[in-house]
Amino acid sequence: MEYKMSASLMCMDFLDFKQQLEILDKYMDLFHIDIIDGVYSKNLSLSPTLMEYFNKVITKPMDVHLATLYPEDWIELSAKAGAKYISLQYDVIQNQAFRLFQKIRDYNCLPGLVINPAITVEQSFNCLSKIDLLTIMMVDPGFPGQKFVYESLKNIEEAANVREKNNFSYKIQVDGSVNQNTYKSLIDAGADIFVLGSSGLFNLDQDINNACEIQKKDFLNAIKK
Repeated sequence: MEYKMSASLMCMDFLDFKQQLEILDKYMDLFHIDIIDGVYSKNLSLSPTLMEYFNKVITKPMDVHLATLYPEDWIELSAKAGAKYISLQYDVIQNQAFRLFQKIRDYNCLPGLVINPAITVEQSFNCLSKIDLLTIMMVDPGFPGQKFVYESLKNIEEAANVREKNNFSYKIQVDGSVNQNTYKSLIDAGADIFVLGSSGLFNLDQDINNACEIQKKDFLNAIKK
């Protein structure tokens, strides 16, 4: 099984973002970009303008999570800023999902879907054949540092079963409280991509290189359990 790591850039040190990005680019497989509009969730985060700066430093793909009430307003901007994946909230796009997935593909990006803890894989089944990335939130979206929602493990298991049974091709990504205390449960449930935020990466050491090494060791230990 090939697992991939994605750094959640809303959690990095913005006073030293260029150096951090250069180091992270050596360790990470992807970069996770949360675009939060302050309406869907009462927080503000990254933006396509910042993505353009990031793209001057990094070489790994950017995965954009549009935690917005009006995701269509952000698709073109995110695509032109260098996104590979653009993921949309299921609870927002239910009445326009297929049109927006196609719009993402029209911009040569790969569509993704985000499922919050209170939503089931079964509810979103009709979307799953149309996406390349399924992000299962292990916390409610919008704010870092929340407690892990263990009920979401059922969503990972169901997503893996549905993928195998129907020969779907999406990757299963997990986001929220992903760290040494939860790796084993997430691996066993069937996760492919791990979004690393404060607890799983950036708070492990003030030196980002050391933090990456600690994270790598923590994950390898979890695989061996």
